[in-house]
Amino acid sequence: VKVGMTRSQVRFLLGTPMIDDPFHEERWDYVYYLKIGREKATFKRWVSIYFDGDTVREIVDDQELQPDL
Repeated sequence: VKVGMTRSQVRFLLGTPMIDDPFHEERWDYVYYLKIGREKATFKRWVSIYFDGDTVREIVDDQELQPDL
């Protein structure tokens, strides 16, 4: 995902956002984690994508979630 892409392009690459807040329509959040076998997730992170209209204006990635979530 890169700045300048459209909402449709982001949705095609990453799927439906994890959090689709009607009060913050300019922001989409995606959560991801690494899990090997039956072990607990090694790390959990999320990425926030901010839009200006239909275009990506900012990407905030590699945000760490609390381990107990």
